[in-house]
Amino acid sequence: MADIADTSTARRASSKDADAHAPDAVGALTPLARISAPQWRALSTRAAEPNGYYLPEWELAVNASARGRGDTDALGARRDASSLIGLVPVISMWRAYKIPLPALVSADPYGTLCTPLLDRDMAEEAVTGILQQARQAGAHALIFRATSLDGAAMKAFTDVLHRSRMQPVVLQSHVRACLDTTGDADEVLREALGAKKLKELRRQRNRLAEHGAINFDVARTPAEMTTAVETFLMLEASGWKGQRGTALGQDDGDAAFVRRATSALTETGQCELVTLRAGETPVAAAIVLRHQDRAFYFKLGVDERFAKFSPGVQLTLELTRYLCADPAISMVDSTAAPDHPMINPIWRGRLAIGDVLIPLRRGDPVVSLIRAALGLRSAIREPVRRLVHFARSRREKS
Repeated sequence: MADIADTSTARRASSKDADAHAPDAVGALTPLARISAPQWRALSTRAAEPNGYYLPEWELAVNASARGRGDTDALGARRDASSLIGLVPVISMWRAYKIPLPALVSADPYGTLCTPLLDRDMAEEAVTGILQQARQAGAHALIFRATSLDGAAMKAFTDVLHRSRMQPVVLQSHVRACLDTTGDADEVLREALGAKKLKELRRQRNRLAEHGAINFDVARTPAEMTTAVETFLMLEASGWKGQRGTALGQDDGDAAFVRRATSALTETGQCELVTLRAGETPVAAAIVLRHQDRAFYFKLGVDERFAKFSPGVQLTLELTRYLCADPAISMVDSTAAPDHPMINPIWRGRLAIGDVLIPLRRGDPVVSLIRAALGLRSAIREPVRRLVHFARSRREKS
């Protein structure tokens, strides 16, 4: 992984494509790539709430090459020059929503979770510092997309705002699947799926085994990861994602980000790539990130030639058993869409996720304007989004 230099150099809060549209967001922010990597890593070990997608090795790889996700800035808070106590990557509201208003929006880390990193021992001090830097950057509000609503990070923001007689505004929310790994895996699966469905899945697995012995492989070392990530990219591009042109391996920048991020996080023990094989043939693969006691289930790739054997489900069952047997992990975030047709019936826990508006000044009329603009945008886009989601969900069943 490329080194990241410390700097006190700052630049304008709005990205280059937004400067002409959001002239009020003119304060100085630090480019994400110039945040001290050792300080960022140290903060991640002390984070009040885990977020595998804001680990430096992941987010810096995204920022370096993932399509449409580069040129990101950072809101940070420090105890002193050598200690980072809070961090959230941000972009302008124009870039996020094409709305020319002075707000900063959490950068999408290619993992549908934007919960800020806050030092668990100084969470409220970190929030205060982040809010102060956002004000200095000319912003009137922060918008955290895809953020955990019930965790320690949002509690810290809420408590700090309440002292100034303000409160966060949940713009939209949903629940998504998660797995409590503290129970027995077979009991968890039996309660979730029932005996009849498990019997059908065993039948499918036995039929899959006619193509070769079934093996569940976990790539943990850099050498193993180098090979496994190419298998994952190949599988993901072989199905409907490849037909739609959204597979990671179809874009050089996205493929480079995945290779760099998985390699770097394997070095720290925070990434594994799981593969299900029938004989020598890989039929499904997925990336799993680890941060503290939580795991994050990233994208799944399957060989759709074996679709009648439910390879994605079979891999998820094996992953469930694997993680339930790991005492270091207590919960797995699916990071999936709400009502996902594959994961929701298997993992019956639910996490509340939402987009949250954080006002920066009490009684600020600009905040009301920002909220109204987002509401109008949502009202226009939601019917189209639902139609697209319905069409995609029908194709994603495996």
